Amino acid sequence: MRQAIRAIGWAVNLFWIVLLFFGATVIYSAFQLGVVPDDAFISPIVDGVVTISMPYRFNNSGLYDISDLYLASSVKDSQGAEILNSSSQLPLIPRGSQVNLVHNISFSMTEMVADGFSYLLFNDTELSVDMSLGLVYARVIPVQVSTNMTMPWGAPLSNLTLGSVSVAPYNASHMRVSIPFSFENHSFFELNGAIQLEIVDNAGRVVGEGRTGVNAPPQSPPFRTTIDVFIPLTPTSFREARLYFDTSAFSYGPMVIPLV
Repeated sequence: MRQAIRAIGWAVNLFWIVLLFFGATVIYSAFQLGVVPDDAFISPIVDGVVTISMPYRFNNSGLYDISDLYLASSVKDSQGAEILNSSSQLPLIPRGSQVNLVHNISFSMTEMVADGFSYLLFNDTELSVDMSLGLVYARVIPVQVSTNMTMPWGAPLSNLTLGSVSVAPYNASHMRVSIPFSFENHSFFELNGAIQLEIVDNAGRVVGEGRTGVNAPPQSPPFRTTIDVFIPLTPTSFREARLYFDTSAFSYGPMVIPLV
């Protein structure tokens, strides 16, 4: 009986020695994981989808394989409402190897507008970004870390303004209504497309419309133009202007602006 008890004691001691050694080597290996971010870049807009790519290099210099690695990101507005989320995965990083991962954050401005975030077209703000990294060491031990940061958001149609309306005769049946129009592209993407303007009278009728092209690189000087609308020579007063945006990054409208 004593020999059996002694054998069990040795087995328990050996188990704890192996467990402590394994734990120590796992901790050592954890500090041998190198995560090196490369410069993020923005891909050309395709079908109205903007893609931000963030490359990472994972260098596993530890003693064990790393499996089931995932990188997740969530972007929220100042009120905590989630605007978008994205995730990327790596099934395996063998010990002694380096693996590259590109984490893509893709979003459609048109879908964002449809989901209730149209104010992001016109207002600069701060967005909250939650990032989390999860993995499994030695195919046994799960590990997860997370962080939070803020990033500035630049509106593509910041400080959008309609100037004073001017009216002048055009021909025997129509007059020309000219409306100065301007905005600043504070975003990180180029804005190309067209803007349509409709003039509505006090009876709620569309009495004329005009259209202008737009080419506004990111962070460029204010875009300024004048939109001409030709309306019939009939007594009328203007109530509002309706703007419709059809660009490479989004479609939106109508935006209603009173005319006084």
